[in-house]
Amino acid sequence: MIIKGKPRLPGDKSISHRAAIFAAMVEGETKIDNFSQSADCASTLRCLGQLGVLIEANGPKVVVTGVGKSGFREASEPLDCGNSGTTMRLLSGLLAGQNCTSVLDGDLSLRSRPMKRVQTPLELMGATVETTDGNAPLKITGRQRLNAIEYKPPVASAQIKSCVLLAGLNADGNTKVIEPVTTRDHTERMLAYFGANIERNDDTISISGESILPAKHINVPCDVSAAAFFITAAACLPGSEIVMENVGLNPSRTSFIDVARNLGVDIEVSDITDVSGEPVGTIMVRGGVSKANENGNKIGGGIIANLIDEIPILAILGTQLEGGIEVRDAGELRAKESDRIAAVVKNLDKMGADVEEFPDGFRVGRSHLKGAEVDSFGDHRIAMAFGIASLFADGETRIIDMECADVSFPGFFQELQRISQ
Repeated sequence: MIIKGKPRLPGDKSISHRAAIFAAMVEGETKIDNFSQSADCASTLRCLGQLGVLIEANGPKVVVTGVGKSGFREASEPLDCGNSGTTMRLLSGLLAGQNCTSVLDGDLSLRSRPMKRVQTPLELMGATVETTDGNAPLKITGRQRLNAIEYKPPVASAQIKSCVLLAGLNADGNTKVIEPVTTRDHTERMLAYFGANIERNDDTISISGESILPAKHINVPCDVSAAAFFITAAACLPGSEIVMENVGLNPSRTSFIDVARNLGVDIEVSDITDVSGEPVGTIMVRGGVSKANENGNKIGGGIIANLIDEIPILAILGTQLEGGIEVRDAGELRAKESDRIAAVVKNLDKMGADVEEFPDGFRVGRSHLKGAEVDSFGDHRIAMAFGIASLFADGETRIIDMECADVSFPGFFQELQRISQ
């Protein structure tokens, strides 16, 4: 089997969330093109609608009529964030600066994810935040003028950083976030694009509570995290060749491309330009891995924060490499939509892979994969990763709850089938 052609990628999920939320905070109408059709981003639109924001959605074209930084109304019912941690954590920052009380809830998976991480800084800023043993549901009683703080998150997280910066838009003075490990910077880029007074100085990001956000048109690039699945498929199937256009190439999100290149994957990036404050370009991948490292390929340290979403598919790539792959310093994966370390290891073991689990990661050796029944654990990235693994496994692979891929990439498996030969 090979894959050839131009995979149709969804709009970037992380950027789509932020586009909708920031558009809701402006005065006036914002048009968003190529908005992600994922279930997660639909949760963000639904919650914003409950808060009094007028939203017109026609497929990937979305028009948001903003209510200003502090014009959100109190929802009559709890805000259902579905499976989306980004929705819950970013809206927490927004709602902390509103003169109302809000309840944020989600599905069983989201209820298991740690929310004390946003509770702590928001309470320091003057909001009242109640959790359920550190988890959702969250009850947030905000106030229109918060206290500006200087905050250093205990874990590297773009969601925590974004939550604090959003709250900082309704704080007196300058709110600062210190991040020793740089995380994805979509929030900073989009706030700057909207005209906010935001600055970065070394490891510190500062946002002024006096910032005014005018309406702007936004064109969302295609999701580079979604591209990682097709990059891996093409790399592991000699004779394959794919081209993906208008892909987001934010440096804080391209670590997978850098790592794949270092592992010998033939990737070419071209036609880079700036769209709505984000770099975008074209990615071409040709099949076959040209370099082998029989001593193993260990990945860890600071790069993990910007590789965290791609680690499950990186494990699949490792099964096809001389020397395999070892991933460490990735304990944060255990607090995602599933315990992604355990999910990867259990499923690879079922497929006959040479795999070993560690508290903060795993090691996978080059393996001859066999078809098996594997479990997505309700996690979209696990479902898609093992969809790719099935392409070069002997026999049939069945993925339990493969439909959960719709959380980030509706139609993923149909698109994979379309370009397979």
